[in-house]
Amino acid sequence: MHDSKPIALGITGASGSAYALRLLECLIAAGRPVYLMISQAGQIVLNMESGLQLPSLPVEVARILSERFQAAPGQLQVFGRQQWMAPVASGSNPPEAMVICPCTTGALSAVACGASNDLMERAADVMLKERRKLILVVRETPLSDIHLENMLKLSRMGALIMPASPGFYQDPESLEDIVDFMVARILDQLGVEQRLLPRWGEPL
Repeated sequence: MHDSKPIALGITGASGSAYALRLLECLIAAGRPVYLMISQAGQIVLNMESGLQLPSLPVEVARILSERFQAAPGQLQVFGRQQWMAPVASGSNPPEAMVICPCTTGALSAVACGASNDLMERAADVMLKERRKLILVVRETPLSDIHLENMLKLSRMGALIMPASPGFYQDPESLEDIVDFMVARILDQLGVEQRLLPRWGEPL
């Protein structure tokens, strides 16, 4: 059904769940298969910030989000935190790219040291070792030396560090406009066509 390779999306407990939901919506609308992983803290923050209370069973999460974003059958697959037989756990079947959005500094640290304590961390480790695109949308302020050193370390490994830093030159009129700015930049990096925001030099 879908010719393109899947994109993996990890959602952690950093503030900014609206970025993750909008990114998921856009990927599904673009027809991209999505492998989704959500940390326990990520589920808590989704409920706090977006009023989205997700069940514990991955298959039920997939059903709810597929209905919400009108995904095609099988387009969205959700994996549990210890689901080690998931495709993302092995370099023999990696996704095309992976985004952790939003990314806590704890997840940043775990990926930087190759901890692989859960499936999301292992999936990120696979992306690094297979030299595939890994995007970390870090959301924290201020940043300590530890955070900055971990970002530099991962950047040197080939990961793309994209702090959640929306611009305002497009004169946003709503919170959704601010969210779309960041999501548009992520989609650009993934090579997924987007019409959320014109590129620099194009008319607004």
